[in-house]
Amino acid sequence: MRILLVASAFNSLTQRVFAELRDHGHRPAVHLATDDDALREAVHRHDPELILAPMLKVAVPEDVWSARTTLIVHPGPLGDRGPSSLDWAILEGAERWGVTVLQANGVMDGGDVWAHVDCPLPPVGKSELYRGEVSDAASRAVLLAVERFRSLGRPPAPGAPTARASRPGASRPGAPRPGAPRPFRPRPQQGPDWDVADHTRPLLRQQERRIDWSADSTAAVLRTLRAADSQPGVPDELLGARWYLHGGHGEDELRGTPGELLATRAGAVCRATLDGAVWLPELRARRDTRRDPELDARGGAGVKLPATLALGELLPELPEAAAPLQLPEGRRTWTDLDYREVGPVGFLRFSFPGGAMSTTHCRRLLAAYREACTRPTSVLVLGGGRDFFSNGIHLNVIEAAADPALESWANINAMDDLVAEILTTTDRLVVAALGGNAAAGGAMLALAADEVWCRAGVLLNPHYRLMGLHGSEYWTYTLPRRVGPAVAKRLTEQALPITAVSAQRLGLVDRTVPAAPREFGPTVARLAALLAARPLLQERIAAKKAERERDEAAKPLAAYRRAELAVMRRTFLDPAAPYHALRAAFVRKEAVRGTPAHLPG
Repeated sequence: MRILLVASAFNSLTQRVFAELRDHGHRPAVHLATDDDALREAVHRHDPELILAPMLKVAVPEDVWSARTTLIVHPGPLGDRGPSSLDWAILEGAERWGVTVLQANGVMDGGDVWAHVDCPLPPVGKSELYRGEVSDAASRAVLLAVERFRSLGRPPAPGAPTARASRPGASRPGAPRPGAPRPFRPRPQQGPDWDVADHTRPLLRQQERRIDWSADSTAAVLRTLRAADSQPGVPDELLGARWYLHGGHGEDELRGTPGELLATRAGAVCRATLDGAVWLPELRARRDTRRDPELDARGGAGVKLPATLALGELLPELPEAAAPLQLPEGRRTWTDLDYREVGPVGFLRFSFPGGAMSTTHCRRLLAAYREACTRPTSVLVLGGGRDFFSNGIHLNVIEAAADPALESWANINAMDDLVAEILTTTDRLVVAALGGNAAAGGAMLALAADEVWCRAGVLLNPHYRLMGLHGSEYWTYTLPRRVGPAVAKRLTEQALPITAVSAQRLGLVDRTVPAAPREFGPTVARLAALLAARPLLQERIAAKKAERERDEAAKPLAAYRRAELAVMRRTFLDPAAPYHALRAAFVRKEAVRGTPAHLPG
């Protein structure tokens, strides 16, 4: 079917719905909503059979939804209404939630229900849930609703007259034959058949997200932080300045006066609560909002940075409470890097906020990788967490640097050092385990491994073009090696997201793992143990080493790196290069001005 996706942003959920619809043979076009007239023009131009809104912050005009069936994806269970559905659920400690696909009408979230899928809400951040359990539920609900719509042909939009028989006794067009199953009918949210309580909640405003460090328990603080981890952040005062706090993780040992900073670790700061402490990985400076009060209500517009970098000279001298690479059994603390072994398999997990990897992140991960390679294992698994694998270089840290061009250069070289180390590991098999999405250099980082395993709900964006970059990470070697030059060219130039299933068909991915986010790690552990137990494993490792030697003789890895970095260096050093403006717009979350030209439609 021709389906028009109307969204406020081409975010992770919009991308997943777009890619899943394409996988199922539909023809989705995309329109990013800026104003009603532009939407009307897009509907006229595309003439869609169905309009679908995966993530929309504005109302669809009545003349649009009354003329064409328009389905809204609401991240809440049946009866839930309001713009902060998931935020309230996390803040209130809900353990189960859901996604509802409903038809647009004159009542916000009050239209007929086309599909609903339930999902768990484990105690993790909102953005992680949104890309995980909520995304999985939304995908299933959308595909179910679209299939139901398709099975009905083209049902009338709200308010349209119902077709009548032309003469007494004649059957209605499309009426079921005697004995045939009843066709699906969307469920109205009123009337005798609707037995779900209406639960409408208002926008969760910033003043309701504040933490009282002297009175709030660690559990309450974590719920507040998790309900706003990516956007809009939690407003707070710290060391005489005003900040938004992003993300939070519990700490089981450090203690102090509530509100006091206790220690640092890998760019995060530890802050005492009433009955414990939490780690705060990222902060964002709050701008002066006296001239624009609405700016503060929306969460400001600063640059989100690792906490110690954001605090800068304000940060007092604190101990660096470094976590060992192998945490003791039973420790409950935060670390973005850890290693464990189960027999012949090593697991090196890394989880950097937002999937962004700064120069420091890359160097720390490289050191941990080298340490893991000293262990007597035959299989080494990289990743395996439930959220982002990697999105490449850290654009926020680069934007905040005194010399962004110099920091860009340092960051891409640190990424290349890491990728080179993986590519030249010839004494064991390396598996990249993607429990979450990967993009740009992060997607290419995964391709350095011998095998790439993806959770079935993962999206890949194996391209750099939208940031005005040629890219490095040895992609000119690894990507064509996997999919061939023609497909590599298409993937990097079209710059569209693909599902893990499509990626496996192309050869980009070796295995898709049909697991829920919290089941991905244990499932990968079982699969890795089976891989390590294969009788011919050592022969495969020897063959891998021989292949690397042949490739090196044909064209050294250093030659790929030199060619890639020559283009990157020219871009970084050119103040007029689009990369600099695109980076600033991305980092500062500048409002969308229209639908990007690369999107279908």
